[in-house]
Amino acid sequence: MVICLGSSCFARGNKRIVHEIKKYLEEHNISHKVIFRGKHCFGNCENGPGLIIGEKKFVQISLDTIHDILEEELL
Repeated sequence: MVICLGSSCFARGNKRIVHEIKKYLEEHNISHKVIFRGKHCFGNCENGPGLIIGEKKFVQISLDTIHDILEEELL
């Protein structure tokens, strides 16, 4: 799992989303199974924040949508 840490996505709330993802992984005891890292700019700034899980790309993620995405993709 890779989250965009480019300045545009970061300004749109990725700092809080990173925290929520880490919290989710720990609460569901799957942090040892998931490689979670950041990457600078996916080149899709106008649709950020962005997240990639496997081959799937997610755009315009938010605190409201991140839990649903994680539930669908990781559990």
